[in-house]
Amino acid sequence: MVSETPFIPSPSPKFCNSLANRIFSDVAGDITIVIDGESFLLHKFPLVSRSGKIRKMVSDVKDSNLSKLEFLNVPGGPPAFELAAKFCYGMNFEINTGNVAQLRCVAEYLEMSEDYRDENLISRTETYLDEVVAQSLEKSVQVLSSCELLSPMADEVGIPDKCVNAIALNASKEQLTAGFSRLDCEDESAELKNSRLQWWIEDLSGLKIEFYRRIIVAMGRTGVQGDSIVGSLMHYAQTSLKGIGKNQIWHPTRTKPSPGKLATDQRAVVETLVSLLPPEKSSGSSVPLSFLFGMLRMAIFLVANVACRLELERRIGFRLEMVSVDDLLIPSVQTGDSLFDVDTVHRILVNFLQRIEEEENEEYGYEMEVLGSPSQGSILKVGSIIDSFLAEIAPDPYLNLQKFTAMLEILPDYARVIDDGLYRAVDIYLKAHPMLTEHECKKLCKFIDCKKLSQEACNHAAQNDRLPVQMTVRVLYFEQLRLKNALSGSSGDGFPSQRISSGVPSAAMSPRDNYASLRRENRELKLEISRMRVRLSELEKEQLFMKQGMIEKSGNGRTFLTSISKGIGRIGIFSGGGGPAGGKRKSGRKSRGPEGKTGRSRRHSVS
Repeated sequence: MVSETPFIPSPSPKFCNSLANRIFSDVAGDITIVIDGESFLLHKFPLVSRSGKIRKMVSDVKDSNLSKLEFLNVPGGPPAFELAAKFCYGMNFEINTGNVAQLRCVAEYLEMSEDYRDENLISRTETYLDEVVAQSLEKSVQVLSSCELLSPMADEVGIPDKCVNAIALNASKEQLTAGFSRLDCEDESAELKNSRLQWWIEDLSGLKIEFYRRIIVAMGRTGVQGDSIVGSLMHYAQTSLKGIGKNQIWHPTRTKPSPGKLATDQRAVVETLVSLLPPEKSSGSSVPLSFLFGMLRMAIFLVANVACRLELERRIGFRLEMVSVDDLLIPSVQTGDSLFDVDTVHRILVNFLQRIEEEENEEYGYEMEVLGSPSQGSILKVGSIIDSFLAEIAPDPYLNLQKFTAMLEILPDYARVIDDGLYRAVDIYLKAHPMLTEHECKKLCKFIDCKKLSQEACNHAAQNDRLPVQMTVRVLYFEQLRLKNALSGSSGDGFPSQRISSGVPSAAMSPRDNYASLRRENRELKLEISRMRVRLSELEKEQLFMKQGMIEKSGNGRTFLTSISKGIGRIGIFSGGGGPAGGKRKSGRKSRGPEGKTGRSRRHSVS
């Protein structure tokens, strides 16, 4: 911008006088350059000899008495222009990592190229960037950090790209150096590697998220190890998101993020870091589950985009058998909702089941489906984890029946060898929600397989007045069959079992359908074997208990068969009097206790 109005000297304009006085001792300053409101009293000749922009502006003005030029939005502001003016006057000053980015940008702005003078400022700064900055990871980080206030000019001249590529290349070289040193001395090289990685990880954590993203992407291209990238991501998250404390995560409704710039920046950090996570199957790039859950909690709290949360849920679901129950206790951010985010855990579980299905489809071949396969072991572990999770969330009075039921029915039957954990969770939920109707209680209890309850769980269920009458009758019926089998010495359960087909492929079925059928049969066989092991253990305990009982009671004239018959006779309490079968649940339960006592006074809960 050129001002043609009469020049009125500013009160105290700056004057580059150290060298100008010696060269132009008899010539006063003839032009004032105003940079973003700050004035510099200079001479036209040294400026037009180096700056193409100033030369064009001076030549375009018809008035030969031009005495003032004004520039706005100069990269680097007045300090950068002052260094450029010193360069025009030939004054000595040092180009370093702190000012090279500013000098390169202001030189581009003033058009100080080789077209106007050899070894002009653009050439000098480019040489410093290539020969000094690009050779050092630390200097590249420093220069890149200084570019944050020089956008968009810094991007136009390519300084960030040079620094990003230099950082990635130098990190790859240091990684290679650490690998070679490990061949000489493994202990020292490990310590050396850790120290080297530590310092550049800390330096990168001070960059803006956009520059950091570009560096991580470049590191992936240059072959930097996945564990180093994961370590950097974790450190950057801890540094950038340290303002979000545990109190905010666990009480999100009290401390919701304000819609200001800070919350927006933190949301961008979470979304970007999640997008930079290396693939799960990359060598040496396993992301700690604690970090994934921490990022998921922050993503929920900061209301990150759906893609970010789904990616975290997918990664967690990929390794769900390794999590703990505490990891799954994710606080809910919705006002009036349950205490824990059950919907998120449900989606994680869906991802896990999809992974199991994909793994089983990949194992296409009769020889791959063997007893004790990894997928079968994983789903049994997850079944136990989910049962414990359900027991933890069941006491929440705000947990509605629909969400709780959705968690119960999503796991397949073969995910549980015994249903003790499921029974415990349902019992706790019934205790915490006494207002449930009879129909709702039946809906919950239908997920419990009475044949898969242990002896201890059956004994508790038989005396549990919170269960529907039909559930109690089923438990006692199967317990009677179990006692009958114990007396007869039968090794089987005596329960109607699923019939396994002969395994001969049908001519009307495709090979894949035949394989799927055989795989289901194998799964059923494995489940039956697991049940038989559990039953064998229980029978051994029962046999030992019966022997002890016979020895203790033989002196009182009581026999073992007498005690067993009395135990079986108790079934009549539920099948006989005490009200009609279709009567109200509460009245039916209270009439069970003999001698006028209610059943509640002698029953205990597992919760």
